[in-house]
Amino acid sequence: MSILKSLWNEIVGFFGINQFIELIQQNDYSLFLTYEGIVALVVPIIPFLIFLELILGFVYKKPQTKVYKVIFLIYLFNRIVGRFISIGIVAFCIGALQQFALLETSMTWYWFIYGYVVWEFAHFIYHFLAHKVRLFWCLHATHHSPEEMNLSVTHAHFILEAPYADFIRTSICILFGVEPILLFTIMFVDGTYGAFIHVGENLVKDARFGFLNKLILTPSHHRVHHARNPLYLDTNYCNLLNIWDRIFGTYQEEDPSLKIDYGITRSINSGNFIDVYFGEIIHLVKDVYRAPGLLNKIKYVFFAPGWSHQGDYQTAKKIRAAYLKKTVSLSSN
Repeated sequence: MSILKSLWNEIVGFFGINQFIELIQQNDYSLFLTYEGIVALVVPIIPFLIFLELILGFVYKKPQTKVYKVIFLIYLFNRIVGRFISIGIVAFCIGALQQFALLETSMTWYWFIYGYVVWEFAHFIYHFLAHKVRLFWCLHATHHSPEEMNLSVTHAHFILEAPYADFIRTSICILFGVEPILLFTIMFVDGTYGAFIHVGENLVKDARFGFLNKLILTPSHHRVHHARNPLYLDTNYCNLLNIWDRIFGTYQEEDPSLKIDYGITRSINSGNFIDVYFGEIIHLVKDVYRAPGLLNKIKYVFFAPGWSHQGDYQTAKKIRAAYLKKTVSLSSN
């Protein structure tokens, strides 16, 4: 019975309905109008959409079983390992840095907008570095390894990526005066939307969302971000407000005539848990071990993925630049 109870708790935990059940048991439906009530209603949406997306995959005969299998193993691994580590990165950053905040904010609509713009900037910085520094790419690559896009991809993360991301995002937000309660609210909103933008074609085929595609970052933009097509490499780092991508020149819309090719540029067995979860780390260790001299070893750790001491390397920046140059050349002829 204890095994069945544990299994039931895991299912309830995955679908995020714990808080919903607790509120229902209180027989006071006005509680759903509170912040806790709204959270209880919103949190289960993505897990249930994942389940619906999986069912529709079988209906459309596009089940993407390899992706779901590996991501399920990643989810279990992260849950198990996560039980034995406790990294209070967010709490540490708040306690250590709040005294140095440049200004004070509060829970008002205008500070919410300010806080969200700051959060997106912090998210951009973390995400940009995750693609441009190989050590950080090793933590992020697991998320880009699936060769299909669906909502389950939101669970495909190396367990140390969250502490790295939260350290950067929380530090920047706190230093720019985003007070903790406001920050947690933004985290909840952005986390929910950040999961939704991974929605696959089994659930939403055209994810550009009409005029919204010009105003916010849609699932279409994030499909571009997960692509390994040369045109799409290292673009669309933002989560909801794509202003920072536009400012820093990393914004890229989806080309309907170009079929998206998901995954990473390295040859990978996307159905193999070890290769998906630890593959980039293994390759980095090998490159550092084989590199001549201490300086080259350091460069392999901190230079962009794809860099090589031999000089004939192909980073994402070089691949995209060559593609754009060729495209311009062809169009001018």
